[in-house]
Amino acid sequence: MQRSLLAASLAALSLTACLSDGKAPATSAPGTPPVPVRLIAINDFHGNLETPGSKLSVPDPADPSKTVSVSAGGVDYLSAVIKASRAQVANSIVVSAGDLIGASPLISGLFHDEPAVEAMNALGLDINAVGNHEFDDGQTELLRMQNGGCKAGSTDTSCKRTGRFDGAKFRFLAANVEKADGKTIFPAYEIRKFGGIPVAVIGMTLKGTPEVVTPDGIKGLSFKDEAATVNKLVPELKKQGVEAIVVVVHEGGLQTGTYDECKGISGAIVDIVKGFDKAVDMVVSGHTHQAYNCVIDGRRVTSARNYGQMFTEIDFTLDPKTRDVQPASVKAVNRPVLTTGQPDGVLTQLVDAWRVLVAPVANRLSGSLAGSLTRIPSASGETTMGAVIADAMLASTLGNGAEVAFMNPGGVRAELTPDAGGNVTYSQIFTVQPFANTLMTMTLSGAQIDELLELQWADPTRTRILPVSMGFAYAYSKSAPYGQKVDIASITLNGTPIDAAKSYRVTVNSFMAGGGDGLTVLPKGTNRTGGKVDIDALEDYLKANPKLAVPVLNRITALP
Repeated sequence: MQRSLLAASLAALSLTACLSDGKAPATSAPGTPPVPVRLIAINDFHGNLETPGSKLSVPDPADPSKTVSVSAGGVDYLSAVIKASRAQVANSIVVSAGDLIGASPLISGLFHDEPAVEAMNALGLDINAVGNHEFDDGQTELLRMQNGGCKAGSTDTSCKRTGRFDGAKFRFLAANVEKADGKTIFPAYEIRKFGGIPVAVIGMTLKGTPEVVTPDGIKGLSFKDEAATVNKLVPELKKQGVEAIVVVVHEGGLQTGTYDECKGISGAIVDIVKGFDKAVDMVVSGHTHQAYNCVIDGRRVTSARNYGQMFTEIDFTLDPKTRDVQPASVKAVNRPVLTTGQPDGVLTQLVDAWRVLVAPVANRLSGSLAGSLTRIPSASGETTMGAVIADAMLASTLGNGAEVAFMNPGGVRAELTPDAGGNVTYSQIFTVQPFANTLMTMTLSGAQIDELLELQWADPTRTRILPVSMGFAYAYSKSAPYGQKVDIASITLNGTPIDAAKSYRVTVNSFMAGGGDGLTVLPKGTNRTGGKVDIDALEDYLKANPKLAVPVLNRITALP
């Protein structure tokens, strides 16, 4: 496996899928000192090769009780700080807790995320636990990311820089993603030796992946419970002489403190960690795009900020006698990736090369706005960015008889901020809608539309308010129980109450049409007619409506 410029200092590491003889290794000599190890982690990179436009809040050096917003991220800056961190400790490993690719900006997304994989090869990534967004283009394409080869039928965008794509030199892991034959789509774990002591890294995605990806892309795969999967592997690892176990999982939590704190940690990761066998020593997590540095159930649990704006250092020592992690030795810190440092020149050159290739498409004028479209929700959960996307979907499918359009909020990935002249580029709108979903118009009854709206509260831990197109309106009660949130009498289309028994033509995207985000009523829609790719519909709408006004958010009403 090719490594970064630190290869010489990492030569002592031994990579193996398992210990071949299945026997516990010999005990160490008396007086052998503990072995220091550094684990460096990122999560939710999403192909952000360039410094994101969003700022990072960090403590004010002049007054730590306050925060300041700083520029952070960019893969060349990320690579520089990770390589510097590795250089400090002879025994090190770099891992990603998933969503390394998918929902990526144009510079990577246009080229099927080959640029992101190429950049991570140069950075020296060792392991990526598969996240849900790795499945955005389906399992066949994900396997290509690991194994290499040009994407069939995409000669204009695949293998664009060098004429070839060698795939990831790091290892994808997915212990809880099984094929129909019971075998995992990727290895469940990888074992590394540090000072002769084996350390297992188990990689997993969230078991809820089928709810947030297009069903066709994961056909034939099952996503098992995270804790049960790990606990089943523990005896197998111990038979191979492994005592030190790290779990890297694409699932996470939420907290109210700063990026290196753990205040009120909640979310799926809490119960997952509590369910792990006590043999698990530490957990690297992701998915929620929130940074935290916690101890849960006596184990260190971390997550860094998304888009490469932060990384985590976890230092620990291995006991040569027990061959396990010394619990008191585990220390972790989340570190910002500031753009005030010196970037890695190799990565800068690589990103510059991709910038040249993407520029003709990225800089294309796609429309103009009278003001910024944001993802800031109103009291009822509407956003101006979501509203415009829904309007574009409706406008694009009027020829299919569409009367109303709905958008999934998770598919609205960014905001649109015009330049001084009000203009927005293709690169900007691609960042807003990077999934290349096609539009689908179907027939639903008024009762099914009411059911669709109720499904916004199907997950008690996460409400998903669907952006709706102009002319459609309804009210919901925040205090009403699930199933009774929306009074069908409040739902109107162009000012007329909908009829539960009447049929309506409804447009959604292909992800939603297949039941994505738990929208189980949509696969029941009939008389389906396909439409344009969603980003094309948005660009057409912006071009047809120059200096588009920011919509008033009055389509959805929240009642007590």
